[in-house]
Amino acid sequence: MFKEINGLPGHVLVVHAVVVFVPLLALLASAYGLMPRWRPRLDWAVAILALVTPVLAWVATESGEAFEAALRAKGYSPELLAKIHEHSEYGETLQWFTIGLAVAALLLLAVTSNRVRTPNLPAWTTWALTAITVVLAVFALVYVYLTGDSGAASVWSNTF
Repeated sequence: MFKEINGLPGHVLVVHAVVVFVPLLALLASAYGLMPRWRPRLDWAVAILALVTPVLAWVATESGEAFEAALRAKGYSPELLAKIHEHSEYGETLQWFTIGLAVAALLLLAVTSNRVRTPNLPAWTTWALTAITVVLAVFALVYVYLTGDSGAASVWSNTF
């Protein structure tokens, strides 16, 4: 399932969605928390991104593992496989930060939305969830960069 899409490595195609959706979730969830007057405009986008993005990150991780296994089976050099392993470790960490960010964003939506009934929570709850969301967003953005850079280095290091 995760190995190929129309004869191309599935990972190579799926990662592009992750590179777009994770930063979008990070930026929009942070904006939602930090700019209360924008919440009515951003709530639906944050909700959709918080549901879709972790799934995409999981698919990218699974397809990456299948791709790595295929490269090992083809006998690629140990140096390249070490770079790919580093890339894989960054990707797994990114997946966890993405899940955490999505959960924090959904909790923030639930606490601030008028549509969801929440018990009377202390006033600082919204700011605490916003702070957690922003911190997770920063880590997710850092790991998107590290994962993408290490993946690109694996592909392009011997090309030029």
